[in-house]
This record gives sequence, structure tokens and C-alpha cells, in this order.
Amino acid sequence: MSRIGKLPISVPAGVTVKISDDNVVTVKGPLGELSQKVDSNIEVKFEDGHITFARPNDEKENRAKHGLYRALVNNMVKGVSEGFKTEQEFVGVGFKAESQGQIIEMSLGYSHAILFEVPKEIKVECKTEKRGNSTLTMTSIDKQLLGQVAAKIRSLRPPEPYKGKGIKFVDEELRRKAGKSAKV
Repeated sequence: MSRIGKLPISVPAGVTVKISDDNVVTVKGPLGELSQKVDSNIEVKFEDGHITFARPNDEKENRAKHGLYRALVNNMVKGVSEGFKTEQEFVGVGFKAESQGQIIEMSLGYSHAILFEVPKEIKVECKTEKRGNSTLTMTSIDKQLLGQVAAKIRSLRPPEPYKGKGIKFVDEELRRKAGKSAKV
């Protein structure tokens, strides 16, 4: 059995789960509503405040989808009840970010400013402290979308290994390299 797939998902109070006949799981909570189509081979049940997943056999494809759909639905339940948050830090002289609604304007050391439009499902907040790095905080109920947007923003200027300049996640540990050493 899949270690992740066989774990039941406990549904917190205030969250409603609806499973349609064509295997579409809809989760509604205080922060919003999300839905996910589950493969027809995976059986989804909601009883006694728990969602369980079962697969018909041990074929490789069914084993893979068993844990996948359990994880996706678990992220939906957590998203509509608590939400997800990611923080990115802009490290470097002149590196900064400012948000105007759903558009982020970034200065990343290029000859021009970069404008990035964030989907409406994500709330954006930028903080710039004097003599400090800019911090970009994004919150959403959709973990998959939030991670994809955060990765896209990071790819605009990934941190380099010598000085650490670039866009990095706040809790990210960077692998640093030593620079040139003088000949003795």
C-alpha cells in the first residue's frame, strides 16, 4: 500500500466536502472553494469526517495515482481552512520589489524594471525596510498555483553561489562557494 495514499484526511470543522458521481472532489471552507478531478480508478469516500482513498489493484499507475490524489485533496483541505504562504527575499544592492495591486515591479540589476502579473487567486504584499532587503509575501488557498508563481519569480534572478545575490526564499539555505584565493 502507498504510505501516503492509505492515510485518511481529517476534515476540520467549517469545511464541507462534496464528491460528485464523476469523481470530482469539491472542498469549501472559510477561505474559499477548490475542486479537483480524481482519476476514475481511484475510489474516494467521505464518511465520519474523514476522506479515504482506495485503489483497485497494485498496478504501477494506480499505486502512483493513489498517493498523488490523496496529497492533492489534503492540500485543498488545508488551503481552504488555513491557507498557504510563501516569502521571498531580494538580496543585492538595488534589488527591490514593489506591488501595485496584482502587478509586481522588480528591480533586479537589469537595465529595465521587470513587471510580473500575479493571478487574482494570490494576495501579494511587498515590504522594503531601510538598509534591508525587500521581502515579497504571497498568500493563497491553492498550494500548487502559489508554488508555481513563486518558482517563476525566483527564476527571474536565482541566487548566485558567491555573494548570494538574487531572489531566494526566506528559509532557504544557499550553498556558498569560496571566491578566488590569492597566491602565496
